[in-house]
Amino acid sequence: MNENQAGSAKPFDPFEPFRGVRDAYRDSMSKTMIDAVNSEDYAQTTGAMLDVYLTASALFREALEKSMVQALQNLSMPSRQELAALAERFTSLEMRLYEMDAKLDTLGNLLLATSQMTTPAQRKSSAASAATRTASHATGAAPRSKKRSVSPSKSSRKASASKTQR
Repeated sequence: MNENQAGSAKPFDPFEPFRGVRDAYRDSMSKTMIDAVNSEDYAQTTGAMLDVYLTASALFREALEKSMVQALQNLSMPSRQELAALAERFTSLEMRLYEMDAKLDTLGNLLLATSQMTTPAQRKSSAASAATRTASHATGAAPRSKKRSVSPSKSSRKASASKTQR
């Protein structure tokens, strides 16, 4: 039994009392700081210090920003605003490409459906309507569903050109 008692007993640690004092100090300081931070006086004091800091740092930030823009211009490099505008334009182009891709997919599906029609009469009818649409786009004629606005100067030129051809 002596071996069990000797094996279960903890060895002497000279720093154990210091750990106890440290833990007690930490707990008491934690409670004190929580009470101090949760007080109204602390909130007002911290708010006043932050206002002073933000006011002072705003002046330095503006001066730094002006000097940075000037340095970038001297080095022929783009500024943050120019890069942001460029990124916006790239995003717009990307969205347009996605829209065009979707429209091309739709056209491809329509062409596939047209080519799988069973009767030659249906194919000829579909091809004729597609040719009409293609011809109207090639000549600049307006599609039937959309009205095209023509300025008075263009319409008067067309009218005079048709009179001279007669």
